[in-house]
Amino acid sequence: MNIVVLLKQVPDMDKVKFDSEKGVVDRKSAGTEINPFDLNALEAAVQISENTEAKVTVISMGPPAAEEALREGIARGAHEGILLSDRNFGGADTKATSKTLAAAIKKIGDYDLVIAGEKTVDGDTGQVGPEMAEFLNIPHLSYVSNIKDINKEHMVAKCDIWSGSYLKDAKLPALITVTKDINDPRLPSFKSKMNAKKAEIKVWGMEDLKEHLAIEDTGFKGSPTKVKKIEVPPSVKREGKVWRDDLAGAFDEIVNVLKDKKVLEV
Repeated sequence: MNIVVLLKQVPDMDKVKFDSEKGVVDRKSAGTEINPFDLNALEAAVQISENTEAKVTVISMGPPAAEEALREGIARGAHEGILLSDRNFGGADTKATSKTLAAAIKKIGDYDLVIAGEKTVDGDTGQVGPEMAEFLNIPHLSYVSNIKDINKEHMVAKCDIWSGSYLKDAKLPALITVTKDINDPRLPSFKSKMNAKKAEIKVWGMEDLKEHLAIEDTGFKGSPTKVKKIEVPPSVKREGKVWRDDLAGAFDEIVNVLKDKKVLEV
C-alpha cells in the first residue's frame, strides 16, 4: 500500500502580521511550522504503515525553504519527501493548488490513499483536499476522526460533521481529510531527526508535471479567486450589568433583550 500525505508549511499564526493594503498574509513577519492538522494526517498515515507496511510519501508545494517541513515529515515516520517548487506555482488559490498537487499525485501513479488535514490555519477553507479528489476522480471522505478499518480494497471511517457522526465506506484509491480528534501526533526522536537531515528531497517543477498540468492552470494566473481586502476585526468585549435590588426590572430588561435578538417571539 502507498499513502501520500499533504504537508503545508504555514506561518506561526500567533505572531504573523497581515498586509491589509495588498490583501495578503505577510509570511516574512513570523517563523514557520507544519500546519497542525497536517501533523494529524501524517500520524494517521504512519499508524497505518506500522500495521500494513505501507510506504508513506509526504508532498508539499512551496518555496525551497519548505524542504524543512518535508524533512520533519520524514523524521516523524514518512519514507520519502517531494517538494513542488516553481515560480509558476506562486500566488495559487485553492483551485490552482489542488490542480498542481493532483498533478504530482498523478505523476507518482501508484497510490492507494491520500491523507490531508481538514484545513490549514492560514487559509481555513477546507477546500484543497476535496477539490484534489475531484481532479483525481477518486472518492473522498471529509472530517475523518477515526479510521475503523482499511485494507488494499477499501476503508471504513468515522466522519464527524456538525452535530452528527457518520460511518462511511470508501473504495480505494481514495482521499480523506482528518480532524485533530483522530490522534495525538508523536514527536520525532533525535535519531530520526538526524537521519532526516540526510534524506534526499525530490524537487518537481512545472517541467516535471507538464504531462498532467497546463501552465495556465497554475499559480496566480490559474486562480479564479482573488483576495481584494483583508480586515482584522476588532476584539469584541462582553457587556454586562449587575442588578442588586430591582430584580423585577432586571427580568423585564432581560426579556426585552431576548426579544430584540429574536430569541423570544414578540
